[in-house]
Parts: sequence; C-alpha cells; structure tokens
Amino acid sequence: MMRTLGWTVATLLFLSGPLVIAGDFAKEDWPQWRGPNRDGKIAVFDAPETWPASLIKKWEVVVGAGDATPALVEGRLYLHTRQGDEEVILCLDAESGQQIWATKYPSPPVTGPASRHPGPRSSPAVADGKVVTLGVAGIVSCVDATSGKLLWQNKDFKGTPRFFTAMSPIVVDGHAILQLGGPDSGTIVAFALATGEIRWKWEGEAPSYASPVLLTIGDEKQIVTFTEQSLVGLSAREGKLFWRVPFPASGRNYNAATPIVDGQTIYFAGAGRGSRAIRVEKSGDEYVVRELWTNPDVAPQFNSPILKDGKLFGLSQRGNFYCLDAQTGKTLWLDDNPYTAFGALLDAGPVMLAMTERAGLIVFPPSGDGLHPVGKYEVSSAPVYATPVVAGKRFYIKDSESLSLWTLP
Repeated sequence: MMRTLGWTVATLLFLSGPLVIAGDFAKEDWPQWRGPNRDGKIAVFDAPETWPASLIKKWEVVVGAGDATPALVEGRLYLHTRQGDEEVILCLDAESGQQIWATKYPSPPVTGPASRHPGPRSSPAVADGKVVTLGVAGIVSCVDATSGKLLWQNKDFKGTPRFFTAMSPIVVDGHAILQLGGPDSGTIVAFALATGEIRWKWEGEAPSYASPVLLTIGDEKQIVTFTEQSLVGLSAREGKLFWRVPFPASGRNYNAATPIVDGQTIYFAGAGRGSRAIRVEKSGDEYVVRELWTNPDVAPQFNSPILKDGKLFGLSQRGNFYCLDAQTGKTLWLDDNPYTAFGALLDAGPVMLAMTERAGLIVFPPSGDGLHPVGKYEVSSAPVYATPVVAGKRFYIKDSESLSLWTLP
C-alpha cells in the first residue's frame, strides 16, 4: 500500500521577453509555468533536420531538492528548491550555471507519503522585475529579480492539500494569483505584486494540484482553474465567480492537469473522468457554458496535455501517449507501449518533446496516426519531475537535486 501511495505522490509533482545574451539567448524567455502563454509552446527552437544520436552536456550544478520547473528570463534562471530546513529561491547565470544570488527562509518539512519529494513543486512566476514563489507549506514569497531581496512574504493561509502544494502562480495586471489553503479552507487569492497587499479572495472550494490559466472574453479577463471539485472561471479584476463546471475527483484521482484555453474553448481532463471541451459565452450580463464534447476513455492523471494543429497530445493515466481530435474528442491513437504517467509535454514546432520520469527525453512528430519517435535522450541519472526549459538549441533539465544544460550539436 505504501509503495502505491508513494507512486501516487510522485505523480502529483508534474505539476512552471527578450534575452540579453548573444547566440541561443536571442528571443525567448520562459517566465512561468508552461511558458509565456502557459500553454507549453516553445516560440524559439532550432530543430535539426536529423536528430543526433545524443545531446551535449554543458554543465550540471546541485541546486537542492525540488520538482519545480525553473524560469528563464533575460539570461537568468530562477529556481525554487529546498536545502536542509530552508526553501531557497536561486538565481543562476543561464550561460554558465554560476549562482548570482540566493534567498533563503525557514520552511516546515514535507511529512507523510509526500516526504519522498521534500522540495517545492510550484514553478516561479517572473514579472515586472519580481519573482513570485509558492512553497510546499503554502508560504508565498516575492523577491527582486535583480538582487534577490525579499520584498514581501505571506504565511497567513493555513493548511495544504493532502500532498502539499503543487499549483504555480500566475501574474495578471499587477496581481499575483495563487490557490492556497487546505481541504477546509481553500482560497484563491490575488496579491498586489508590488506590495503583497490582498486585493481579492474567493473562498469556495478546496485547492487542487493544477495551475490557473487566463481566458479573455471581450474586455473581461478570467482566471480559469481547477478546485478539488470543479473547474471555475473567476474575474481576474475582483475575484467574482462567473461560472462553474462540476468535475469532482474521488479515490486516487486528482484535478492536477492544467486546463488549455483556445479562444473561448477550454479543454480539461482528469483521470477516471476522461477529457472534455467546453465553450464559455457571454449572455447578457452572465456567462454560460456550452458542452462541446466528452471523451470518457482517455485522460492524463498528472501531466498537462498540449493543443497542437487541432489535436490534443498527452500521457494517459496508465502512461500511454495519446492523441485526440480537438474538434470532436475522438481518440486518434493510443500508443500501446506504456512509458510513465509522470511526464511533461512541449510543443517545439515540427516536433513534440516529452520529458519522462525515468525514460529520458522523447522527440516525436505531432502526427495524427501514431507515436513515431525520432530521438530518445538520457539527460539525467536521477528522476525528473520538472518540465524542461527549452530555448534555441538549449535544454535545461531540473531533476530531483540538480540542474543541467544540454544542447544540440
């Protein structure tokens, strides 16, 4: 039983402007969870015509325990890890891996079955010269991106989900928005990025392990996020609940996959409940939700799918790669070779990149007729639960203790 529970905890951890350095650091930052638009799409990637037999390892540094995806902004890498009894916000030079600054604070330990993963799982968000982090015990911090100076911190929201925090903050119009608290005190909170002042709160349901995304209809920005029981849309300006779709999790199923927003269409999924698509529309002063399709057979447990060329790519709860037709929900293919239920997918233009827990980095074309890998690479000797950060020809890989840089030849 404990082994099964341990694997369950591990799955929860897959849940993170221009650059100033020459060469590969030319056009693309990765400032938050799932990239600039929180959709897993890499804007600048130099895909080779033929994939090499191996990647080149440039450097590796021990940074501390954690499964949070780094942020890459203006030639600097920002990480959130644990070292001993403290959580650490780190800034490294993206070219050399050398530390620029570190900010530390005491943090309660991870206990129970989640203790195999003692470090932060939430990816930093970088905006307006500031870095916002969420610790495993619910400590919210904001530091200056240049110096690492602590600007503000909030420890007031007590409790965490059963396996501790995993959602990654989003910054919208000067507000850092996070989902805090535990089963009896779930709260979505908007902090003023500059001061830490609470601008609004929505207290409705317990937090999940997924991360919020942004939906815009007309001139109204909405925060779309999972709770333990629902998918909700809140006003980004004042926290008002606009709409709610019941999506309760039960047993060993969890709401952990980040939703996908495409215009007014939202794709979402959860193990044991399948994949769904809805459209949010405004009717008078209210918002209404129209069901587009449901596929009860295929869904991820903890990784977040990618929308690419009218198709949805993901890893099923049993660890099989899959592809759905995004217009109809029809399963186009389900690979019969199980890899892992723990994975991270990225859209790299002509190819998809899939980082698996132990099977390495897998490269395959975004085909509607099956999985056809064109490259497989061992990029870590330790398990990987973070999403790679990819820029130009560079792959930054955060494993359980270290960060490494790999490049294409």
